[in-house]
Amino acid sequence: YTDGDGSELRGKYGLERQYDNVLFEKRQVMSVNFFAELFSNLGEIVYKKEDNSTGDIVTTLEPSVSRMLDSVLQEANDKYESNLTGAIIMRPHTGEIVAMNAVPGFDLNDRKDATIDQFQNPLVENVYEFGSTIKALTVAAGLDSGAITPYSTYYDSGSIVLDKFTIRNYDGKGRGTVPMQEILNQSLNTGVSWIVTQMGKEKFREYFLNYKLGSESGIDLPNESYGLIENLNSPRDVEYATVSFGQGIAMTPIAATRALATLANGGRLVTPHLVTSIEYDSGESKEIRYPEGNQVLSEETSEEISRMLTTVVDDALRGGTVAMPHHTIAAKTGTAQIPDPVNGGYYEDKFLHSFFGYFPAFEPEFIVFMYTVEPKGVGYASETLTEPFMDIAQFLINYYSIPPDR
Repeated sequence: YTDGDGSELRGKYGLERQYDNVLFEKRQVMSVNFFAELFSNLGEIVYKKEDNSTGDIVTTLEPSVSRMLDSVLQEANDKYESNLTGAIIMRPHTGEIVAMNAVPGFDLNDRKDATIDQFQNPLVENVYEFGSTIKALTVAAGLDSGAITPYSTYYDSGSIVLDKFTIRNYDGKGRGTVPMQEILNQSLNTGVSWIVTQMGKEKFREYFLNYKLGSESGIDLPNESYGLIENLNSPRDVEYATVSFGQGIAMTPIAATRALATLANGGRLVTPHLVTSIEYDSGESKEIRYPEGNQVLSEETSEEISRMLTTVVDDALRGGTVAMPHHTIAAKTGTAQIPDPVNGGYYEDKFLHSFFGYFPAFEPEFIVFMYTVEPKGVGYASETLTEPFMDIAQFLINYYSIPPDR
């Protein structure tokens, strides 16, 4: 937003600060509609036009969806007394952001009580370890590399020892001979760690670098952070095992959403964005073209992992009780320990919950990524974020009249 005496408004935070020179000069020279660049990094493109080429920018944001999302997030954050709860709703084939928000926020018209953290956009500026939602990327990499098939099995004793460290399942229990589907259904740390051993560290590293979890997504918002993926350069097996279940690497929510969208859209990285075109007052328009990312998974792998994630919802998530009767949903939850920056290691009693899902599973219109930081009085993401996700999904299905697929 802006700050100033009204006659000389200057950008203070966010996009307005990022492009203050362009916006300020345009107010002086071009008298551009302020909203025309509110959500854009395209100021120079407009500024270099002739002086009479003013206009508006068309954004991807849908106000009704944004209001719904804000309400759902606020309710969840209040219910579990979380430090923060955020979500991104994106079209997985195009990267168009329909809504994104994080709470708690503050009143832009009364910011005297706002904290410094609240002036940041945690969806693009903060990095987190998301835990088991990342297992879906590991299983997809295993399938795509040929290291496993959907019919592969491994023997689960409940734990494995790597570099003198013990990796355990969330409950410490073994399951005996386990098929790949159950790795996702039961969120087995030993299972994804076993997939890494079948792939080999170098091949696993190659796939996770291709997901671009440590890179900027290219979203047209300022101050985007890089992910922290140094553990992918470690010589130790245990580091790769922890990465496979989403610990030991940290990424922004937008980078996670972009990577997970490859499971939904046929395996291609897209560029998340908030602006589609510029409509000039002259009647001309300019469509904004965003870079097409690499093909990181085959279409066959995308279809197979979507089938497996649909089974997670139909059979395993809350015992299959939340599956929709007429729309398929592919989804996965995650519960991650939060790092202790002072003493090293992880807190024993502080967790981050995450949830992603896309629907309809095999021709998805939307992918939704959610997370909540330090929820109180509850153990797992399936308990905190399932209802909020389903509320969002049902709203989108109704609002956009998405036809049933089963």
